[in-house]
Amino acid sequence: MRLALLVLLLALAAPARADDTLHLYIWNNYISPETAARFEAWCGCRLKQDYYSDNEEMLAKLEAGAAGYDLLVPTGNAVHTLIRKNELQALDHQRLQHLANIATAFADPWYDPGLRHAVPYATTVTLLGFNATKLAELGLPTDSWALIFEPAHLQKLKGKVTVLNSQRELMAAALRYLGHPVNDTDPDHWRAARDLILRAKPYWATFSNSTYIKDLAIGNIWVAHGYSNDMFRARADARAAGRPFAIGFAIPREGAVLAVDNFVIHKSARRPDLAHRFIDFMLRGENAADVSNLIGAGNPNRAALPYIRPEVAGETALFPPPETLQRLEMLRDLEPQQRRLMSRLWTEIKVK
Repeated sequence: MRLALLVLLLALAAPARADDTLHLYIWNNYISPETAARFEAWCGCRLKQDYYSDNEEMLAKLEAGAAGYDLLVPTGNAVHTLIRKNELQALDHQRLQHLANIATAFADPWYDPGLRHAVPYATTVTLLGFNATKLAELGLPTDSWALIFEPAHLQKLKGKVTVLNSQRELMAAALRYLGHPVNDTDPDHWRAARDLILRAKPYWATFSNSTYIKDLAIGNIWVAHGYSNDMFRARADARAAGRPFAIGFAIPREGAVLAVDNFVIHKSARRPDLAHRFIDFMLRGENAADVSNLIGAGNPNRAALPYIRPEVAGETALFPPPETLQRLEMLRDLEPQQRRLMSRLWTEIKVK
């Protein structure tokens, strides 16, 4: 049925000239095929996507001179970095007729007051995904970062744990477990977090930003440090395949990272007109709901809420209640000297 719908939408789309292409640089698995096809049919243009799996990867590619991307989808702290580097075009709010659909809580973010450069698209929480059946058998907790950091637990999980290949995300988890904020910049706390990670590393299978979705869904791994929308997909894949186990995911009680990903127009954009059309298309409630219903992300668009399936909207790891939100923090950008120290510590983590 889905394939037939996609074929029909593409057949109905007006023929697009070669230059009527919107170039989108985005996280893996963050725009559903259904949404992309519907936009192309509505726009009469093409949507070409390139993918990254970490903000640092995206920033490094741009720093190396990558150009030609119209739209990017960075997290708040990366938006702040791009603004400071004068890498973004200002948005034309007159072209964004549905901008008022952004919920008040997201309409004036610290990283871009007044949404001059960025439009919030989706929210995610960095948390723990797990094989609930296996962990119940082992008697292990699923509500604490101890699951990936404590040898007493990891001895039962050796070779069955993956963590994100992201210096900021993994250090943030370690800092929270040690009782510090995710944006703590005390070098001694960073070194303690490094030591915690190095103690646990021999028990982990790998550092992964994307393969953990499949590995968790088929049972190759039992615990994954990753993003809430990825865990949503892993659970759906396991159910669809009729796996003899259940996938669960939970926000650790010590606290975690909340990410707000945003549409921004890069300074090298060749088609800012198409970029504005895409953003406004995605601001419509029925389109904005797709990222929740089909991808499993949280949603900063209040017009989307009536279109989000109740079982998705009721998932507290995707839409955290107020008491949980108090334990979540957004990553902030680092100063150059701090970034250098973080990079050195990360190198130590990866090579030892």
